Amino acid sequence: MRFAVLGSGSGGNATLVATAGMHILIDAGLSAKQLQLRIQAMEVEKIDAIFITHEHGDHVRGLKTFLKQQSVPLYTTAATAHVLKETGIVGSWKTFEAGQHFSLGDLQIESFAIQHDAVDPVGFVIRSQQKNFGLLSDAGHVTRSVIEHLKGMHGLFLEANYDDDLLAADTKRPWSIKQRISSRHGHLSNKQAAELLETIGHEHLQHVVLGHLSGDCNESALATKMIQNTLASKGLGHVNVDCACQDEPRGWWHLL
Repeated sequence: MRFAVLGSGSGGNATLVATAGMHILIDAGLSAKQLQLRIQAMEVEKIDAIFITHEHGDHVRGLKTFLKQQSVPLYTTAATAHVLKETGIVGSWKTFEAGQHFSLGDLQIESFAIQHDAVDPVGFVIRSQQKNFGLLSDAGHVTRSVIEHLKGMHGLFLEANYDDDLLAADTKRPWSIKQRISSRHGHLSNKQAAELLETIGHEHLQHVVLGHLSGDCNESALATKMIQNTLASKGLGHVNVDCACQDEPRGWWHLL
């Protein structure tokens, strides 16, 4: 199993997960043109399925045009599908309820509910026969369910949207927006991501990729250092910690 973040941030989010038999796209928040270019850059010829975490524009921006260019099964919760259909998106819909598990080719997919200001947001766990990958983005609060689903992962994509001090000092955002970002239905901070990893980190964890970093209220060096220090304190200094990039893929992270 391997995964690649095509782009992550307020400008758009999309992640590829691949095995020998399947290539799936999680979220399509880049333009359709950029999705195509970045998928091609990763030397992937065909997408077998698209999974959507929630309906916000930075996660679905390119979806309508992308689906016009190629027919790909689209997996969302029923509530999210209802919202997307109202925007004119036409697709081969495969709906599920948050918490549902199902098979897709050689993969086992687990969805789990998260807290965010969207209609029915979810995270995903993707399992192959030997490895597994978890994705958690746009979640204002780490619930017990999130912890249980993300235990035992070999690879993780975790939101680390903001640094507490930088958000507090930010002069561009009004107080109401800061409150929304840091609320239980907003986004995860570096500290919250670190606390989650302090709980679920284990010796077989290989890669942690931090994403959805704010361009104003976070810095990759701050986020990376906090996560590395947390993992090192648990004797997990071997875990590779990276930050995803908004402008281009960083390459494949392989789960060996």
